[in-house]
Amino acid sequence: MKTVLLTVLAVLVILFLAAMAVANFGLYDVAASTPDNGFVASMLRRTSHRSIRRQAEGIQVPRLDDPDMIKRGLIHYYEMCVVCHGAPGVKPSEIAQGLNPYPPELAEKAEPDEAAEFFWIVKHGIKMTGMPAFGLTHSDEEIWAMIAFLQKMPQLSPEEYQKLVQEVGLEEPMPQAASGEAGEAGEHEHEHGHEH
Repeated sequence: MKTVLLTVLAVLVILFLAAMAVANFGLYDVAASTPDNGFVASMLRRTSHRSIRRQAEGIQVPRLDDPDMIKRGLIHYYEMCVVCHGAPGVKPSEIAQGLNPYPPELAEKAEPDEAAEFFWIVKHGIKMTGMPAFGLTHSDEEIWAMIAFLQKMPQLSPEEYQKLVQEVGLEEPMPQAASGEAGEAGEHEHEHGHEH
């Protein structure tokens, strides 16, 4: 038994020293232009997904189907989120294409049972993904309005989205990227540090 414990301890020490060597000698490539290998990417996604799910437990979701609330959420989404996450008929910008992990295109998915998780993400952000913590600058009410719009957005056609943008008095949405610009980034399955 003592030999087993000493072996486990020795392995842990070796792993710790190896991790310190990688960190101290700059052996890990932190460039956003270099994708993480499959194991690292999988572990980061899993860690993020499980953490978000745990942190979001107990968050009470208000009613999110009020049209005025959805329109207020659209204004916030348009001003802060569309550049990275796109919208119906609007591809994410060049900024988003340079992020690693690549932000999810939220016009394609937003399940009702994920509202609490989306609220937590928008409020607290996600480290090392480019996702900021909007809770530092926005009230819970404003964040819930964004979540209301996120829940509605997958149901909107590009034309309906354009109409809604005009109804709330915003400028025209940013132009959709030409097919060649966004194609390469869009072809890959990327996550923004969480699975939905």
